[in-house]
Amino acid sequence: MKKLYIAWQDPVEKHWLPVGQLTFNGESYLFVYTKGALKTKNFLPFGRMSNLNVAYESTELFPLFSNRLLSKNRPEYKDFLHYLNIRDNEDNPLALLALTEGKRETDNLEIFPCSEKNAEGKYSLRFFVHGIRHLLPNAIEMINTLKVGDRLLLMPDPQNPNDRYAIAIRNAETTIVGYCPRYLTSDFHYLLKECDPRDIIAQVEQVNVDAPIQLRLLCQISAPWPENFTPCSGENYQPLVVVEG
Repeated sequence: MKKLYIAWQDPVEKHWLPVGQLTFNGESYLFVYTKGALKTKNFLPFGRMSNLNVAYESTELFPLFSNRLLSKNRPEYKDFLHYLNIRDNEDNPLALLALTEGKRETDNLEIFPCSEKNAEGKYSLRFFVHGIRHLLPNAIEMINTLKVGDRLLLMPDPQNPNDRYAIAIRNAETTIVGYCPRYLTSDFHYLLKECDPRDIIAQVEQVNVDAPIQLRLLCQISAPWPENFTPCSGENYQPLVVVEG
């Protein structure tokens, strides 16, 4: 994972916007604001990164992001990596932020990855299922019985009162086990439209029965990469500062 976006929820309008982009080139981190930050008068820059028209570079991860990661010195860190199905030597900051979304109780920010082609030229992404806390107890009990490799199905939910673009996730017995993260629904709607649905493979990667509910069900999806598919390409995703190289 080499590129992440930070989404911000307008406290007044309540909609979400991508307002920043974080990249890592193997040596340094680069943060730039995106055009989404200009879409509302309610957005304020983050801390010392006060100028929207400056590219910020550092060999260390910016505090805005590092403060959202569990410290390696915490005794529960190994359990944390187990929940994410990440090995000790693969715990790079962007990979951790991509899966955990960098959520904190005290703000209205989410961090999410921009999908990339895998080595086989396919769409491939791992994510934790959202919305489990809102399911009925019997559905949560069923989630706890899922096995690695169990097939999951994507089910558009246009009548959802909170989000008409929502995509539910169900098992083979039609039980809803949660929802796709909001930042993936655009991708998934496009894939469902452009690909043979039989070629879109969503499955259980891991079930963490003893984990916090937001880390309960880890999924993996694989699909063909359509010819004209360009994720994170809308105007709001465009950086305000173009950095060469």
